Amino acid sequence: MKLLYLLESIRMPGLNELMLAVTQLGEETAFLVAALIVFWCVDKNKGYFVMTVGFFGTIANQFLKLLCRIPRPWVLDPNFTILEQAREAATGFSFPSGHSTSAVGTFGAIAAGSENRWVKRVCITVCILVPLSRMYVGVHTPYDVLAGAATALMLIFLLRKMPRGVQPGRMWAYLGVMLVMAAGLLVFTQQYPFAIAEDQLHNLESGQKNAYTMLGCILGLMVGYPLERRFVNFSTKAVWWAQILKVVLGLAVVLAVKSGLKAPLDALFVGHMAARAARYALIVIVAGCVWPMSFKWFDKLGAKK
Repeated sequence: MKLLYLLESIRMPGLNELMLAVTQLGEETAFLVAALIVFWCVDKNKGYFVMTVGFFGTIANQFLKLLCRIPRPWVLDPNFTILEQAREAATGFSFPSGHSTSAVGTFGAIAAGSENRWVKRVCITVCILVPLSRMYVGVHTPYDVLAGAATALMLIFLLRKMPRGVQPGRMWAYLGVMLVMAAGLLVFTQQYPFAIAEDQLHNLESGQKNAYTMLGCILGLMVGYPLERRFVNFSTKAVWWAQILKVVLGLAVVLAVKSGLKAPLDALFVGHMAARAARYALIVIVAGCVWPMSFKWFDKLGAKK
């Protein structure tokens, strides 16, 4: 807590806004945008690498959060204050930091798969700043962010061969392991007799939501991966302005699916969290298979006749 109090003492309006912006690079939307840009516009193998690191990292992070069940810093020390704008995104237990796992996993994987020196430098900078921002805004301790970052770095090391090419057999092995882990996380969150204080039950609910989310993502990938290979097999090449158009329109489509299907699926599943699994499965299928069906058109834009 000494380091957190030190960071609390240097807070100022301009720096607060900067750190609140930086910390968003560890959120779900940042992962989604970064992973899809790589997948759609750079290299499919590298895109699968970023997604696989992200999915494995999230599942491992949620297991550790519920196993350790360490409260947030302001719960451990009621005298400590946080930046209130950061409270809403500080879901689940404190250890390890999900934002640190996500940011280091996403941007660390991009750096590991890139040969561009400036891309590496920018990504490494993000990997340092996001964990720092989590402590600055007051929602994590140094132990939290170090554990989160270490989890991501370990996964990047273990999966480091993926950017050079993913054989279907190995990809199915990764998917199988992720499916077993996601299903295990879901059973764990539903069946384990957690001894949690009433004011901390929202942290268990966060873990349950994430379990359904990850199960849906992996099921979506298991459907989208073979369909893309068999029927789409898109190319990531296009002129620069067509790439921008591809990303902007594609992200609009994916985010529309993400937000537009929430209410209908919640109604269909009568409010059960299984609606999250169905929604995220569809998001992954649209992003990985449906939207790429349009890429042949983008590839023709700007082509010399």
